[in-house]
Amino acid sequence: MIEHKRKGWVDAITWRFSRVAMLLPALIVAIMSYEVFMRYVLEKPTIWVNEMSLWMGGWVYLTAGIYAMQQRSHIRITILYDIVPRWIRKLFDIISVTLIVIWAFCTVWGGFNEGWDALLNWERFGTAWDPPIPATTQPLILVIMVIIAIQAVSNLFTDWNDEDDPLMTDEMQAEIEELKRAQGVDDYQPAKGTED
Repeated sequence: MIEHKRKGWVDAITWRFSRVAMLLPALIVAIMSYEVFMRYVLEKPTIWVNEMSLWMGGWVYLTAGIYAMQQRSHIRITILYDIVPRWIRKLFDIISVTLIVIWAFCTVWGGFNEGWDALLNWERFGTAWDPPIPATTQPLILVIMVIIAIQAVSNLFTDWNDEDDPLMTDEMQAEIEELKRAQGVDDYQPAKGTED
């Protein structure tokens, strides 16, 4: 995957946060490996690994949204977006960001009381290990919604006058160029006898 360069202070913060979150899958693999060893080699299974992996997996899933928004890899109807002029693309971007902000506001508005109650009551998962997954994850969902909305607004402002359209640096085209470089092909040269 080709990462888009960071533009502005919001991108810098979310990029660093995403880098920390990218360590969690490795930690999940490590604790799951520990569980396999304990269960099948020592025959002493743990009571905490499954819930811990669910907990961290949920956090990875949530923080992936921030990274996707920072990288401008969120869902877009490209069949329309690619064929219209730049000024219509800007209109589409305004509509998209407005809808994202409305969605984030409604999510926070509707989920605040439940998230706040889960945090104040330190709501637990209800298993043998009984971790506070709801108490931490429900408020995190709301925080992530706000961060995604801030990142969307930041993208709109930082990309507004950018002549290098992020869609023009297509990942597939970059991979083709990388393959050409790896094979030592600099420029396209027609085969002998096919020149016009």
